[in-house]
Amino acid sequence: MRQRLKNIGWRTFAPTVYWSLTWLLRFLLTVFVRWNVTGRERVPKSGALMVVANHLNNGDPPILGAAIATRRIRFMAKVELFKMPLGAVIKLWDAFPVKRFEADIGAMLAAERILRRGGVLGMFPEGHRSRTGYMGPVYSGTAVIALRTGATILPCAITGSENLSSPLQMLIKRARFAVSIGEPIKLEAVRRPTDEQVSELTQRIVAAIQAQLPEKYLPPATDSEGVTLEANGAGNPG
Repeated sequence: MRQRLKNIGWRTFAPTVYWSLTWLLRFLLTVFVRWNVTGRERVPKSGALMVVANHLNNGDPPILGAAIATRRIRFMAKVELFKMPLGAVIKLWDAFPVKRFEADIGAMLAAERILRRGGVLGMFPEGHRSRTGYMGPVYSGTAVIALRTGATILPCAITGSENLSSPLQMLIKRARFAVSIGEPIKLEAVRRPTDEQVSELTQRIVAAIQAQLPEKYLPPATDSEGVTLEANGAGNPG
């Protein structure tokens, strides 16, 4: 019996766990927090999709999943999170590991496999939480994956999640936050994207996210410095 369960593998249960946790979170957010989601009708019903957003809180991945609601999102998660006991939850939620601040080819290929199978990938191009609230420099890996797979990009903006510091604060203050879902960006697959194509798409992604953000979340000067490219890395929660 043990061997049979081992052969089944944790991934068998991942969809059930993901949707159970997602709908439980939607219930909790509705009861205890004042949250608002706009643009859900823009979520494509099928096909390869990359959901990209700014990053303010460790809870942003499940919050984004609850906001999208209609499709299961696979997220990269920093490899440190896969240590037990938390690692069991992360695995059952069907996230996959990435080594931050370096070119993790394995994680990039795993991301591409998800998209080539018509799945949904969640990405935070900044690669880590913003400490200022502003959208900081971004990694080019998000654009590389999108171009190589031809996946549709769905730009989203999260505001207010930086205030969700603890469950107690949620209960007492009923923190307010919102998720805005923008217009999809459709692409054609490019086998070997050029640096120019990657840079252009990265700036387009950042502009699409920033266009949905209130002014207080924008960098003081939203010029080329606001979309600085990091040489390596895909962009992932951290």
